[in-house]
Amino acid sequence: MAGLARSVGWLAFFAAVVAAWLWLYAMARASGLDWLGRPVGLNMMPMDAWGGLFAMWAVMMAAMMGPTLVPTLSTYEALIRSADGNRAGWWGVLAGYFAVWLLFAAVIAGAQLPLLRAGVVDLLGRPASKWLAAGLLIAVGIYQFTWMKRVCHSVCHAPMTYFLGRWRPGFRGGLRMGWGLGAFCAGCCWGFMALGFAAGTMSLIWMGLATALMVLEKLPQVARHVTKPAGAALILAGAVVAVA
Repeated sequence: MAGLARSVGWLAFFAAVVAAWLWLYAMARASGLDWLGRPVGLNMMPMDAWGGLFAMWAVMMAAMMGPTLVPTLSTYEALIRSADGNRAGWWGVLAGYFAVWLLFAAVIAGAQLPLLRAGVVDLLGRPASKWLAAGLLIAVGIYQFTWMKRVCHSVCHAPMTYFLGRWRPGFRGGLRMGWGLGAFCAGCCWGFMALGFAAGTMSLIWMGLATALMVLEKLPQVARHVTKPAGAALILAGAVVAVA
């Protein structure tokens, strides 16, 4: 029975991630975009209301942040076998983590709406000026070198240390730990989400690259060798955009 519960949990998790990516692809096509975020048809889904923007960002959080959570869920899985973790706690970690990102989706959707009305971004979330794109790239690149990034990243790529220091059993315990991990993860990765306003929020290539980078930052074997080089690359990209 325990093995069945484990299989169902992981299958449901990965099915949700795949469904989120398929939904984003369908939405990009309905918006008249190709996979690079370039307009190739009519926009049948203009995003000019908070509800639509929140739904878009919420699904984006599931698609992009889901893969980054695999090491954390795998770590909790090990604690089910070796400590007093249980399947309810596993679901609690998952729920708490995504509760943070749903809150983030609500905030960033609320930020996009005034940017749209002010003409800073268009209906597809693309920047109206190259200076916005360049500024975001440079700002996020600089953030990769900050103390805050280092603190948040140290928690994100070592979930076992976090669990052992803040262990709580059961669903409520998992929910609390997942919320804490999600908060550190948001502090670590918010910049990659904000870069949607540099590439266009419906750009599938941006979503894929940002997801890959965030996954690499969560892998203990390579994490420390990715963060600062990524920051340098973003700063360079911002400078190229500024002078192009």
